[in-house]
Amino acid sequence: MAKKRYFAWSPLRALMASVGAKIVARDAVGYLIDWLQEKAIDLTQRALVLARHAKRKKVTKSDINLAIKGY
Repeated sequence: MAKKRYFAWSPLRALMASVGAKIVARDAVGYLIDWLQEKAIDLTQRALVLARHAKRKKVTKSDINLAIKGY
């Protein structure tokens, strides 16, 4: 079964074009989507640990910020 993607191909492709990548291989966009998804999952898991440590159920912007910085 194929892995579910949460990032859409077209907006990401438009973002790449906006910074000058006018011609990009389809598999390159797919690879970037996979990488972004893995990073998002990892950061969310780290932020969830921080929220639980603070005895909260809600993940906040500051949790995400600390997860990005590597707490």
